[in-house]
Amino acid sequence: MIEIQRRQILVDGVPRIVMAGEIHYFRVPREEWPQRIALLKEAGCTAVASYIPWLVHELPDGRIDVTGETRPERDVAAFIDLCAQEGLWFIARPGPFIMAELKNEGLPFRLYDEHPEIVPVGWDGKPATTRTVDYLAPAYLAECRRWFDAVLPPIAQRLQPNGGNVIAVQLDNEVGMLAWVSNTPDLTDHLLDDLRRWVREHHGAAVSDRYPVDLDDDAAWAAAVRSPEEKWAGALRLDLGTFMRDRFARYVQALREMAEANGVQGVPFVINIHGTAGGDGAPFPIGISQLVQTYARVPGMLSGSDHYMGDMTLSTTTDLYVLNAFMAAVHDEDQPITSMEFEAGTGDYGGGTEMLYDPATVDLKTRLSLAQGNRLINYYLFAGGINGPLDQPVGDGNDRISFTGERHGTAAPVGPEGQKGLTFEATARAVHAVNALEPWLARMDEEHDAVQLGFVLDSYMTEYHHPDSAVMRDVVEDLSAHRGAGQRKALGRSLLLDGYRFGAVDLQHDDPRPGGVVALAVGRHLAPDVQRRLVAHVEGGGGLLLLGPLPRLDLEGRPCTVLADALGVRPGEVVRESAHTYPSVVTHGWAAPWAETRVGWWQELHPVRGDVVLTDTTGRVCGVDVPLGAGRAVVLSAEVLPSTHLFGRALRRLGAHPGLRVESSVPGVYATTTADTDGHRLVHLLNITGYTPSVRLALDGQDLHDGQDLVLPPRSGFMLPLGLDLPWARIEWANAEIRSAGEDSVAFGPGLGHACNPTATVVVLRTDREVPETDAYTVERDGGTVRVVSRPGAGPLEVTPA
Repeated sequence: MIEIQRRQILVDGVPRIVMAGEIHYFRVPREEWPQRIALLKEAGCTAVASYIPWLVHELPDGRIDVTGETRPERDVAAFIDLCAQEGLWFIARPGPFIMAELKNEGLPFRLYDEHPEIVPVGWDGKPATTRTVDYLAPAYLAECRRWFDAVLPPIAQRLQPNGGNVIAVQLDNEVGMLAWVSNTPDLTDHLLDDLRRWVREHHGAAVSDRYPVDLDDDAAWAAAVRSPEEKWAGALRLDLGTFMRDRFARYVQALREMAEANGVQGVPFVINIHGTAGGDGAPFPIGISQLVQTYARVPGMLSGSDHYMGDMTLSTTTDLYVLNAFMAAVHDEDQPITSMEFEAGTGDYGGGTEMLYDPATVDLKTRLSLAQGNRLINYYLFAGGINGPLDQPVGDGNDRISFTGERHGTAAPVGPEGQKGLTFEATARAVHAVNALEPWLARMDEEHDAVQLGFVLDSYMTEYHHPDSAVMRDVVEDLSAHRGAGQRKALGRSLLLDGYRFGAVDLQHDDPRPGGVVALAVGRHLAPDVQRRLVAHVEGGGGLLLLGPLPRLDLEGRPCTVLADALGVRPGEVVRESAHTYPSVVTHGWAAPWAETRVGWWQELHPVRGDVVLTDTTGRVCGVDVPLGAGRAVVLSAEVLPSTHLFGRALRRLGAHPGLRVESSVPGVYATTTADTDGHRLVHLLNITGYTPSVRLALDGQDLHDGQDLVLPPRSGFMLPLGLDLPWARIEWANAEIRSAGEDSVAFGPGLGHACNPTATVVVLRTDREVPETDAYTVERDGGTVRVVSRPGAGPLEVTPA
């Protein structure tokens, strides 16, 4: 039985962390399936995931082969059963869209020829530049039903609640992504008719004022949407994005109903969220915004991230932390975060030796995601393969199923021919580290300080804008520049480097934590309801740290100064850098001292009350500390650099203090804690730099590890126990990570040591059992407390009681 409860995945009642790897059975000769699965097991993974491509299984005559009748690699059930024989769970990803670098994103060619009405046009009626379709076109849904009727019955027979090993089924893949990346909304005649119905229902009698065209005239309505005039362009951009959220939700619901009709019940359905682009994770919440209504707060649904961000750096660490926090913010109290495509490998996707990620990248990303509550990670792509020929050539240059050529997955931990790749060992180390701590980690949640990162879904509704519309472009450019972690990612990165453990709050649906602080990066455009929610939060005794230009417009570009009026601050001129202008700012009051700092822009503020904390070098105000009701707000209207000093002082001024103090000799050490309801706790440490810093930790005012410095190796991560129960003892703390724990022993990896003995492993236990000294370690007992210290040169420490 698979249950989703309290942000955990329970398998037969036991909380689990699912560590999966993607193996494309259809790209691997059937006789080699066992070898690929054996390598996945060697890496420690507990599940296999795979796309099941319609394009591969449909034959030229229209028949669908999922039994291997025409080719052994088409026997879907045989691959799932082989995984089961090896004790592995299976995650099925049957599309209809699967992407996976397949032609038509995995759809058969004939769909486009037989049903031209499903092929969208975009702005100005121009053909779509991608192979997307109108998801709710009747002909497309009928074809989807035919595909699901063929592929889902063997999967349903193998569901875990039915005694099989299938624990989840993904519905479609990256819904809406193609339209976003091409800025080409799916403006078919069918969709336009649906949009017309929606705007009438949504706006009622006001719809004629909003769209001053004859809505009963199909041609006039089509022109109004495909080639909008400026007078309604702002309204259309907002309506189209909101409408598409609803439309995507109806599409996913239709697929779910097809799946359930074929017996897929009792396991979660998964939606895969796109959004990372060109090694940058900052746009990821665009996917959340597009798909939020397909899964968020919907029983039986999970969301999975799909991220490709390259090496773990100061920038990508911020991205990863923020995207995980934003994913969790829209979930209900039961839905955990997961990752259906967790980038693994060297990054050399084209096989041209053009990229080579640091091997520690996959380990560091895994550790950070798990610390934030991720319960399922699917390494993508775990094993490469060969792209076979199309059954029917189309004359496109290679006539293979994929546009990548013959070999696929050249960057993967396991290469196309089944050879171990450069990152196999690093991936295996990460998975084995997770498995050792799974009994505790699967039950834990990240502990948060009294600060939440503000998440505004509509700030990411930027996927569609007509290229000739100045109104649309102004809103999209403003939102894109300031949202999320802020410009230069200054807000998010500063909080992380200052030791803050924070989640996020969905400001369009949820009230912030009473008395806590909301840290929000914002542009000039902010919806009235969000502005009112922020005002109510501050008036009720909360804090607000606002970074960016003070909002003065709504999302359609109309004046809206609810927040500015409540704060008593009037936004003024924006001064931007140029070839001969070098804007710089200085701090005042509690924000000082801080060195004069160059900025890309600053906005003059005119406050009627409060304290000035930031000005330009001539004294013009661009940062204020304003009381409001029982709370207060700090507004910083400048493109400031990431700074633990400036942002840390602001947060402390607002009443939020980091419970975990991290003192590091090198910037780039991140730390957080996780805990369960029984008081078990882990301290998560990441050193993403190439340096070897000394780090000192304190939690809730108490020094950890006896106040000794920990020495972190370069590019390394650790999950250190801080109160974990074993059958025979409680680990109070250790400066090393648990490698295995049994009924009568516990083994640790290398210790982080301290300045006097940098290689020593120190473990402090509480136990009534006798722990004798050995050649490997010394023992000191003080009542029920036992201190075990490894001897020099003894190697990994395994503690065994008498």
